[in-house]
Amino acid sequence: MISLYKSLIFSLLILLTSCATYYEVNREFNANFEKGRLEEAEKVLAKKEKKIEKSKERLLYYLNRGVVLSLMGEYRESNKYLEKAYLYAEDYRTNYLNEAAAMLSNPTFTAYRGEDHENLMVLYYKAMNFMKLGEYDNALVECRRLNIRLNQLSDKYKSEKKYQQDAFIHTLMGIIYDAKRDYNNAFIAYRNALGIYRDDYQEMFNLSVPRQLKEDLLRTAYLTGFMDEYDLYKKEFGMEDYRYKPADGGSLVFFWNNGLGPVKSEWSINFAVVHGAGGMVNFTNEEYGLNFPFAVPYNEQDQSTSLKDLEFFRVAFPKYTERPEYYTEGALQINNRSYKLELAEDVNAIAFRSLKERMLKEFGKALLRVALKKAAEHGARKEDEGLGAAVGFFNALTEKADTRNWQTLPHSIYYTRVPLDEGQKKVTLKLKSPQTGAEHEEVFDYQVQKGETVFQTYSALDYKSVPDW
Repeated sequence: MISLYKSLIFSLLILLTSCATYYEVNREFNANFEKGRLEEAEKVLAKKEKKIEKSKERLLYYLNRGVVLSLMGEYRESNKYLEKAYLYAEDYRTNYLNEAAAMLSNPTFTAYRGEDHENLMVLYYKAMNFMKLGEYDNALVECRRLNIRLNQLSDKYKSEKKYQQDAFIHTLMGIIYDAKRDYNNAFIAYRNALGIYRDDYQEMFNLSVPRQLKEDLLRTAYLTGFMDEYDLYKKEFGMEDYRYKPADGGSLVFFWNNGLGPVKSEWSINFAVVHGAGGMVNFTNEEYGLNFPFAVPYNEQDQSTSLKDLEFFRVAFPKYTERPEYYTEGALQINNRSYKLELAEDVNAIAFRSLKERMLKEFGKALLRVALKKAAEHGARKEDEGLGAAVGFFNALTEKADTRNWQTLPHSIYYTRVPLDEGQKKVTLKLKSPQTGAEHEEVFDYQVQKGETVFQTYSALDYKSVPDW
C-alpha cells in the first residue's frame, strides 16, 4: 500500500504538468468551436490526434471530432469518429490498475467512458449524418442501436421514473420511415413517441407533445388507412378541423440544435463520521439527509479502526452547470407563412437527470475512496510520521471530482416540417431572444422534387454567459 502511494505521488507530479497541457488544448478547442471557427477547431483536434487517441480522454476526442466534422458537412468522416466512440464505449475493458489508482486518488486516473446520455447522443449524430447522405436504412440502424442501449440502461437503475425511453428518437425513426414513404412504420414510430412524451417526458422534463408530431401522426394514420385511429387522435388532440391535404411538392424537415449542453463542475459535501461497534462506521450528512454505513478493518486488540481519529471529512462530487439558451424562439418563414420550431429533446434536462440517477452510486464510490485514503494515511503515520503527512497532503491534493464531459452537445433540439413547392425555394430561419431582444436570420435555398423530403440541421452555438464553473 505504501509503495503504491509513493508511485502515485510521483505520478501526480507528472499528472499536474500534463493536465495543464490537456486543459490548455481543451480551452483552445472550445474557444474556436464556440465562436463557430470550425476549421480552426478541427485543426486543433487533428494535430493532437496521435497524442490524444492514446489518452484517457480519447472518447471525448472521438465525440468532439465527430461533431465538428458533421457541422462542416463531412458526414462520412464524422461517422468514422462517431463509430469509434460507439465501439470504444461498447467494448470498454476495465483497467484494474487504473481503477486501484483512482480509489486512492480520484476518478480522473481512469479512462472516461461517457455519461449514459452521451453514449446515446452519439447515435443521434450518426443517424442525422446518414439522413443527410440520403442513407435512410443506415439511419434507422443507428436508431435501433440507440433503442437497444436504452433497454440496457433501464436495468441499471431502480427508480421507477427513470430515463429509459427516448421520445425524440422514435420521432426521428418516424421521420425517416416517412421519407421512405413507409407510412405504416412511420405511424407506429410516431405513436410510440406520443406515448413517451405523454407518459415520461411531461413529468420528467416538463416537455409536452410537439404539435408537429400530432400532425405527422394524423397524416400517416390517414395515408395508412387507419381511419379509426385517425378519428380517435383528432378528437384526443382537439384537432377535429384537421384535414389531410396532399402535398404539391416536397417537404423540409428542419432540426435546430440550440445552444450548448451543460458543463461539469465540482461541489463538495462534509460528512461526519459516526463510529459504531465492531468496525462499523456511518458517514452522515444531516443537511442532505445522507447516511452511508461502511465496514472497515477492526483491530480487536485495541478495539479501534484505521478511521478512529476521523470525525469529519470532505468529499468531492461532480455536478452540472447549465449554459442557458441565448435564443429561445425560432421559426421558419416561406411564402409569408411562419412555421414554429418546437422543442423535441431537452438534452440539458436529460443530462441533469442522468447524473441524478447515478448519484447514490457516485456517493458510495466517493466515500469508499476517501475511507481508503484515510486508512492509508493512518497506516503511513504508524510507519513514519513524515510519510503519513505526505500521504495526507497527497490525499487532500487529489480529492477532486471527475469533471470531464462532452461539451459540444446542444442544449436542446427543436424541429418542424415545412411543405415546399416543387423547384427552387428560399426559406428564412428567424431566431429570437425575447430577454435581450436579439434576433438572427439565415436564408437557405432548396431544390425540391415532388414527393422528396429534404433534411436540414442548423446549430446555434450561442449561450448566455454563466459564472466560472
